[in-house]
Amino acid sequence: MDKKLLNKELFSKREDAYVNSSTHSNPAALQKISDWLKPTKEQIILDIATGGGQVAKTLAPSAKQVIATDLTPAMLSNVRNSINENDNILFIIADAEELPFLDNSMDIVTCRIAAHHFPHPEKFIHEAYRVLKPGGKCLFVDNVASENEAEDQFLNQLEEMRDPSHERAKKISEWKALFSKCQFTLIQDDIRIKELPFQDWLNRTVDTVEVKQQVIHFIQTADKKLQKYIRLQKKEDDIHSFAIDEWISMWGK
Repeated sequence: MDKKLLNKELFSKREDAYVNSSTHSNPAALQKISDWLKPTKEQIILDIATGGGQVAKTLAPSAKQVIATDLTPAMLSNVRNSINENDNILFIIADAEELPFLDNSMDIVTCRIAAHHFPHPEKFIHEAYRVLKPGGKCLFVDNVASENEAEDQFLNQLEEMRDPSHERAKKISEWKALFSKCQFTLIQDDIRIKELPFQDWLNRTVDTVEVKQQVIHFIQTADKKLQKYIRLQKKEDDIHSFAIDEWISMWGK
């Protein structure tokens, strides 16, 4: 199945899980986005692949308007139902790799914890640059893989096993190369260690006992160095949590 169709199919079944996800609603992480961007009431913000709408809802009070886009209609509908009617958020179904907006029309573009689902991330970056006004900012957040090839392969195999819509968590060096190729200029960046409660992480995308057992077996039998890489934490013999790296970066046009 085409990866974009698969994304729409799977996320249509998960809209509540992402709106209510504690991982995606981390207050400190969302506050950091607001602090870095410092949006004003004169600015229009485009939130690409809004998912649970956390970024859109965080920035809306400080902006003129937030346009929240997503490929999945059910996801957008669920986010819209979770906000007040008078909120200044406009919801539009849109493909991150083919945005339906004019050149130089947005003051700020954001994309958070979504690009690892994009089949052609270079197209997304090109589109973000195209729609941004000169002097505009792009705030990008995503899970990232290690620069070590074995660790990179392990993380992405784990993610795809748990979530077939996963495309690839890239290395920071790869993202920097893609953004720079599109003429973006890096303003600032940072990494945070994101702890993931295992059952919450697993249940958000896996429905069958068989797949859950496969994921657990994959982690439990992994090389000790790879378990250390994901900061695996156990309670007795059960997996309690693990952690991955989340990269935040702000780019200027």
